[in-house]
Amino acid sequence: MKSYIIHFIRHGSIDDTLAGKYIGTTDAPLSDRGRMDLRKLDYEYKYPGTQVVFTSPLKRCTETAKILYPEQNPLVIDNLSECNFGEWEGKTADELKNDPDFKKWLAGDSSVKPPRGESNADFTRRVCKMFESIVEGLMKTGTTESVIVTHGGVIMTLLAVYGLPQAKPFEWTMDNGFGYSLRVTPVLWQRDKVCEVFQTIPLPSEND
Repeated sequence: MKSYIIHFIRHGSIDDTLAGKYIGTTDAPLSDRGRMDLRKLDYEYKYPGTQVVFTSPLKRCTETAKILYPEQNPLVIDNLSECNFGEWEGKTADELKNDPDFKKWLAGDSSVKPPRGESNADFTRRVCKMFESIVEGLMKTGTTESVIVTHGGVIMTLLAVYGLPQAKPFEWTMDNGFGYSLRVTPVLWQRDKVCEVFQTIPLPSEND
């Protein structure tokens, strides 16, 4: 039976001055170092081929897609955006440590949300609905290989919900420019809404 391969790739790195801050909807572009690192990865390793590229609308993702898949015309999907951290956007955990809502949010209370932001439950619901619609679309069109360029939080959340082997979100962490490949088998997907995570990407170059 036909299976569908989806490759998740986390965007390249952004300005180091933003490190440690909650950067969700802030539309930060790739840093010069981020662009250079992606080109180096693309040269030294092998990114998978694809029939279609989906990307978050934020610059750090659209720029990553353009560097890694310059001949593709990516489909931009708003709901592939990172979590909206609201008034916590641009702040560090240290700056928020005395906020009682932040403490609950950090402890995993899915009902708590940043002021003017998105709760963990709302974020998970949004990205899961989006991912299921992508999978259904791939099956309807017979598109057997695709790439999704998005954010670490999106990838970790989706793999924790749908991925086999089962693991917590933090166990699916990845560096910038790296990601995971999933195999969606229609029978398994329709029965249990799960898919097999079978490799990390990019792959070693064939010249190694």
